[in-house]
Amino acid sequence: MASLSTQTTYSAKPSDIVRAWHLIDASDKVLGRLSTRIATLLKGKHKAMFTPSMDTGDFVVVINADKVKLTGTKEQNKEYYTHSLYPGGFRVTKANTLRARHPEDLVKNAVRRMLPRNALGRQMMTKLKVYAGPTHPHAAQQPVALEVEGA
Repeated sequence: MASLSTQTTYSAKPSDIVRAWHLIDASDKVLGRLSTRIATLLKGKHKAMFTPSMDTGDFVVVINADKVKLTGTKEQNKEYYTHSLYPGGFRVTKANTLRARHPEDLVKNAVRRMLPRNALGRQMMTKLKVYAGPTHPHAAQQPVALEVEGA
């Protein structure tokens, strides 16, 4: 007969969650590599207390989103699709057009698509703050500068 294990699976409680603030400068960073790091921080997978069914992640502030890099020909060829749910409501936007109009949406779209597609993912997205320029209004939270590899 096999011995019974006394190990139990840890499940985080809302009172255990401590959220930190991270500051990431997106200047000359590749969009995909940057987005995976941000998604990991928002999910909380970098913490030992990670629980898949709970939002254990941290807040992330991204600055200089207008200077993020797209490799290859993605700047001209990458397309973003939307539909208004009305007949003829299909819209296609190229990455260079999106960068000119709303540069922070490049980062937001990439990160959103790496998170769960449910209420938990929407809750995680509320902790992401993206700004096109170098300034942000979250200085009072004292975000810690975080370096992302893969320029």
